[in-house]
Amino acid sequence: MKLISWNIDSLNAALTSDSARAILSREVLKTIIEYDPEIIALQETKLPSNGPTKKHLKILEDKFPDYEIVWNSSVEPARKGYAGTMFLYKKHLEPIVTYPKIGAPGTMDYEGRIITLEFEDYYVTQVYTPNAGDGLSRLEERQEWDIKYAEYLAGLDKEKYVIAAGDYNVAHKEIDLAHPDNNRNSPGFTDEERDGFTNLLAKGFTDTFRHIHGDVEGVYSWWAQRARTSKINNSGWRIDYWLVSNRIADKVIKSEMIDSGPRQDHTPILLEIKL
Repeated sequence: MKLISWNIDSLNAALTSDSARAILSREVLKTIIEYDPEIIALQETKLPSNGPTKKHLKILEDKFPDYEIVWNSSVEPARKGYAGTMFLYKKHLEPIVTYPKIGAPGTMDYEGRIITLEFEDYYVTQVYTPNAGDGLSRLEERQEWDIKYAEYLAGLDKEKYVIAAGDYNVAHKEIDLAHPDNNRNSPGFTDEERDGFTNLLAKGFTDTFRHIHGDVEGVYSWWAQRARTSKINNSGWRIDYWLVSNRIADKVIKSEMIDSGPRQDHTPILLEIKL
């Protein structure tokens, strides 16, 4: 089974804009299509609260004719056109789709951050974890989120195997970013967020990239757009993950980054698993 996850940072722009960045985004989508995965998880779709427009759906159906599409958008009282997630899955798959609320603080449960697909023997779930924010303004809420999300995933794991993907907005270890010393206490590399991820793994989950590649350094999934040379210099962070239940870690064949060319921000991540 082949699965791909990508923080697309605006599906609307990727589908309808003519900006240089949108053109690069469409090239990445083309690459994803060539992999022909069974399931595609997209984060930070930034769609309207009622989901993709007719124009969006037409473009998606043309690009992904063999896939069903489900989405979770940010709705009031949360900000509109913010966050959001989407799954595309092959039509022969027939999951039960849920849009969980986990008892998160503030408006986090209304920001379209989780979708879960339930199959006969396993779950595939994705998350767009809230950022701690400029000045760590949302760090306290983020810590609560991490606890609630870990409990949610552990609950799924008691029922069936779990395959979990997404932008977790944390570089877990020092080897997961190029410049750890310069980024201590930055959003995504605070002790609190790193501890939250450690707690999540301790509930019975495996970081599949580290499982396959060990302590390899210099492999990242995100490069800051604000720094023009971040990708050229590989000044990146690994903040996107495929996690699996510990008991199926030995079924993982591949867990790796997909080359997104010159486009900065997130790159897609691939999981191949034999279930």
